[in-house]
Amino acid sequence: MAQAHYSRADAADRAGLDASYVDRLIELGIITPDGDDRLTRGDIRRAQMAQTLEGAGIDAEELAAGLRKGHLSLTFMDSPAFERFATLSRETFHSLSERTAIPLNLLMLIREAAGGAMPEPGDRVRDDELAVVPLLEVQLRMGYRPISIERGLRVMGDGLRRVAETESDAWRSDLMEPMRTAGATMAELGAVSASADTVQLGDVGDEAMLAIWHARQAHAWASNIIGGFERFLTDAGLLTALPRPPAICFLDITGYTRLTHERGDEAAADLAAGLGRLVHRTATERGGRPVKWLGDGVMVYFRDPGPGVLAALEMVEGVSSAGLPPAHVGLHAGPVLFQEGDYFGQTVNVAARIAEYARPGEVLVTEEVVDAAADMGARFTEIGPVELKGISGPVRLHAAHRVG
Repeated sequence: MAQAHYSRADAADRAGLDASYVDRLIELGIITPDGDDRLTRGDIRRAQMAQTLEGAGIDAEELAAGLRKGHLSLTFMDSPAFERFATLSRETFHSLSERTAIPLNLLMLIREAAGGAMPEPGDRVRDDELAVVPLLEVQLRMGYRPISIERGLRVMGDGLRRVAETESDAWRSDLMEPMRTAGATMAELGAVSASADTVQLGDVGDEAMLAIWHARQAHAWASNIIGGFERFLTDAGLLTALPRPPAICFLDITGYTRLTHERGDEAAADLAAGLGRLVHRTATERGGRPVKWLGDGVMVYFRDPGPGVLAALEMVEGVSSAGLPPAHVGLHAGPVLFQEGDYFGQTVNVAARIAEYARPGEVLVTEEVVDAAADMGARFTEIGPVELKGISGPVRLHAAHRVG
């Protein structure tokens, strides 16, 4: 049994609710103080959930009636698994900015990255949001630009949103719905939510996510290290250019993630399988090898840039014929490092950035690819020097087209 620590006023303050609202929930029996009129963290979470349910159209009186009759239960909110429901700190975003010297807009962006609406400067910071602040302090002290920190927060928030929603969908479809269909009561469903297995699932899930993130960091950092070595060795005249370097191709599908959500899991699996067959067949026929799938696209290695251009054009056409949203492709030729089945280096980074820059239906290549793809059945239209995100100096790009 969780220890009761909070007075009614303290509980309301931690939950971000009016004390009168907490009094109302106590009168309705939704939360119950102990003999000393004290409340627990589970009670605070129940109060927050009651307000959330009211916002969704379930009135507190209806909730209380469902609880009294045993149709509903909120006892699972006592489980340590639900410690993830944060409470409010004493500090506002404005006062936190003054104390830490972190720009106010960056601090408020933490809430947006975590899935909330953009707060006001006078709104109080949640406890979980405070845990992000040391990261921003270290980044700013090291010289990270605020725009880079903002981009990092947004990407982190969006990536983890997708993880959380996928976990939640699986929990509902694989556990809760089958139990409900089989006639399980709300108390039985709540018992699963509060079980030791659920707590362990959260703990091992945290560890697994951290391990995968660290592995991703190792790949990204290795790419930075290799790119830096390449530049220093080239500047020192110690790195000799290959006479006919390989090419790296990135193909992305415009709106692929949204499309798979709209069409459902089965259709998404069919689309992914169809795209996989198309890319694998086309790439291998042209001497290429798919290296890895990236959610809404694929990275392909070609030992010769010329056939890589033709394969890219054929893949873009094939994607369109398969009824998928248009693809966009970036190709760059240059030295790459192969390690553990993956390719690294500046060539890979440039190709990825070109794919991001390309418009739907475009195959964009660098001057190095054009030089190596002469007389291969493709023609090129020069776009000109382009500034690419994360790449120092302009990159001269060309749009590839089929001949005839």
